[in-house]
Amino acid sequence: MFFPEARIRVQVYGCPVDMRQSFDGLIALTRHALREDPVSGQLFVFFNRRS
Repeated sequence: MFFPEARIRVQVYGCPVDMRQSFDGLIALTRHALREDPVSGQLFVFFNRRS
């Protein structure tokens, strides 16, 4: 991927996440566990139990 600003931050959540939560559950997890704004332009990475 090409990021022209080179200021993209990637936040990785290290605990396994149930991916059946859909977008609403992942947004809530981003707000409460990572304490970040999900629409800030950052990238958020979540892993399931097998990864």
